[in-house]
Amino acid sequence: MYRLYDYSPSGNGYKVRLLLSQLAIPFSYVELDILKGETRTPDFLAKNPNGRIPLLEIEPDRYLAESNAILFYLAQGTAFWPADKLAQAEVLHWLFFEQYSHEPNIATPRFWLCHVPELNAYQTTALPYKQEQGYQALGVMDQHLAHHQYFVEDRYTIADIALYAYTHVATEGGFDLERFANVRRWLADVARQPNHIPITQTVFEF
Repeated sequence: MYRLYDYSPSGNGYKVRLLLSQLAIPFSYVELDILKGETRTPDFLAKNPNGRIPLLEIEPDRYLAESNAILFYLAQGTAFWPADKLAQAEVLHWLFFEQYSHEPNIATPRFWLCHVPELNAYQTTALPYKQEQGYQALGVMDQHLAHHQYFVEDRYTIADIALYAYTHVATEGGFDLERFANVRRWLADVARQPNHIPITQTVFEF
């Protein structure tokens, strides 16, 4: 059985929880509090030297890190990964977009505003710039979704899971999603997918 090391508020961890649940794959869940340094212990660093969650234990002493790499691994041979070569590249396009343009600018303000007791000078200065870039990423998504139900082949794939994770909680980072009608429609479509779970769910039965 898979074992997932995670921090429940994490959107990156939620991606993996969501896909595992939608694939009905049993897994055990290990909560680690990143705010208490629980991913910086010698024991965890032996599993992932980068000291980050999520981390998926595939089999004893064999681990896979990085949320989108885990999505790719789990999606192979399923409906969440397209068969067409170009469509596969398009999924990767959105996974790279999510990690480079989207997640750093939407997840970071959320973390600062929800989990940091008091912003330091850098965070106070950087927050509006991060939010501006986050709005740009949301604009790109909204423009694409004006012509597509989902991000690739107009069907639900791991591209949608990756982008949904932090977009659906973007308001916690100070973002106004009322400006993005197509994104809001897409969020509702994703939430209606079979075996959908909320980001707050950490107890699983299979």
